[in-house]
Amino acid sequence: MNVMQQVKISKITLNFGSGKDQGRLEKGMTVMKRLVGRDPVKTVSYKRIPGWGVRPGLAIGCKCTLRNDPALKVLGTLIKAKDNILKLSNFDDNGNVSFGIHEYIDIPGMEYDPKIGVLGMQVSITLEKPGTRIKKRRLLKKKLPRKQYVSRQEAMAFLKEKYQVTVNE
Repeated sequence: MNVMQQVKISKITLNFGSGKDQGRLEKGMTVMKRLVGRDPVKTVSYKRIPGWGVRPGLAIGCKCTLRNDPALKVLGTLIKAKDNILKLSNFDDNGNVSFGIHEYIDIPGMEYDPKIGVLGMQVSITLEKPGTRIKKRRLLKKKLPRKQYVSRQEAMAFLKEKYQVTVNE
């Protein structure tokens, strides 16, 4: 196989949404810090939604982006939380995989804490091939050739090979 066609993990993003409840946000940040070992970043709303009690500048969630070795270490445990089974709808056409974890206690190694209760999170995995920097760089930015995008089938094959993931319809 051509070296430039090998799929790799670009990043893993963990998201937790709490809405306007700040106590729930602090619990979510605690869970994410235990899982990842770093402080997550609070996400802030930009719109006013009166029905939900959301105003601009209000912290409504948190996220943590993992790259390189920390991403590889955490990804195995996150996929085990889903019993190594993902749906076809979790994959998109551009090399991204997203799935939700309903309860943090499903993640191996995470213990239930009565102070926190039951919380879930969203996991997004971004896959890429070598050479994608040409579309992100500042100077001489170029359009990426179609063969350098990660297809749905390539993403499924990568996760099956590396993490023994089964894909259901």
